[in-house]
Amino acid sequence: MNLVTLLPFIVLIGAMFLMTRSAKKKQQQAAQMRDQMTPGTGIRTIGGMYATVKEVGVDTVTLEVAPGVHAIYAKMAVAAVLDDAEYNRIVHGSENPADHDDSPVVPDDISSLTKDETEPKLDLGKKDAPEGEEPKDGKADGEAGAK
Repeated sequence: MNLVTLLPFIVLIGAMFLMTRSAKKKQQQAAQMRDQMTPGTGIRTIGGMYATVKEVGVDTVTLEVAPGVHAIYAKMAVAAVLDDAEYNRIVHGSENPADHDDSPVVPDDISSLTKDETEPKLDLGKKDAPEGEEPKDGKADGEAGAK
């Protein structure tokens, strides 16, 4: 056979070899990155969610997605293991971990949860009809059906 006819096949085989080699290298780097996960490490999932690693299993990882909220993910769902400074910058908007507090805000007493009686009542637009006038819908207050 002629070398010119074999040349495209040789180039194609070489290109396939290089592509599989680079893909295998990327897979090894990803596996190595996932092995670096330890409890307390900040990560980003392939879906773009940022979370903190709470527990690492054989094939799964338990993530704290919000304070007190844990979810179990496959290790393969972890796209990136982030260093502390980058995780804090992205999630909390600060470089210093002491600048944020993950604990939920709990009021000291119930007074902040109750309505102040000195506040004026909210006007919802319902006006009391003058004495003797019937409401426009033909119903008296509390009456279920039409007359």
